[in-house]
Amino acid sequence: MRPNRALAALGAPALLLCACTATQQMADIGFRPPEGNYRLIVMQPDISVGLLTAGGAVEPNAEWTNQARENVIKAVVAQQAGRGGETKVSQTREDAGGDPAVVSDLINLHAAVGNSIKIHKYFGLTLPTKKTRFDWTLGEEAVAFGAAAHYDYALFLHAEDSFSSGGRVALQVAGLLSCVVGVCVAPAGGQQLAFATLVDLKTGQVVWFNVLQSTAGDIRTPDGATKLVTTLLDKMKPGKAAKAAAST
Repeated sequence: MRPNRALAALGAPALLLCACTATQQMADIGFRPPEGNYRLIVMQPDISVGLLTAGGAVEPNAEWTNQARENVIKAVVAQQAGRGGETKVSQTREDAGGDPAVVSDLINLHAAVGNSIKIHKYFGLTLPTKKTRFDWTLGEEAVAFGAAAHYDYALFLHAEDSFSSGGRVALQVAGLLSCVVGVCVAPAGGQQLAFATLVDLKTGQVVWFNVLQSTAGDIRTPDGATKLVTTLLDKMKPGKAAKAAAST
């Protein structure tokens, strides 16, 4: 039996839990969603799925991760099929159309840049030089890759999912029961965290970004992967200036 994120089978305390999903998009001020005859490469999704132990550490699970990556790739293929343009969804780092080592570097760089955007634009640790600006880049390496592989944009997706072990669930239940006497010390359960990034390969700039946090869903399943991909990528909002221009 797989570890569960929800505690619904454990009785009344579980009613205190909320299965919540939240997203928030950000974009370069002049960003317009790609249209027309653009060429887009979707990099192999950077996926990690693991078991949240009683101590709060996440132990990666290779089988779950591979299963989730396959489901996410299929969901991205289906989602991008109706977007227009010429799009390739890379299933491995070798089939992205460039040097696999460079592709790996870009995927790793995206994870670092994406986490930086998440921390400094979403979690309150604002950088003074970026307080009112959305200004992030993958640099010249991204530009060189785009020129060599003949792509206009690169879309990156990073997702982490975790599921509570039996010991963690027991701690959650004990914590929830403590709420009955007015002292709530329930530890967090497994959660889903993902972000998607669109990079203009002519400049290397991050032009659009979306982050998702959820206490529900399971990307090890086709339905769960489809829900994550749809929630992250379905509608790209234009930047403030582009939106204002379109309304005049």
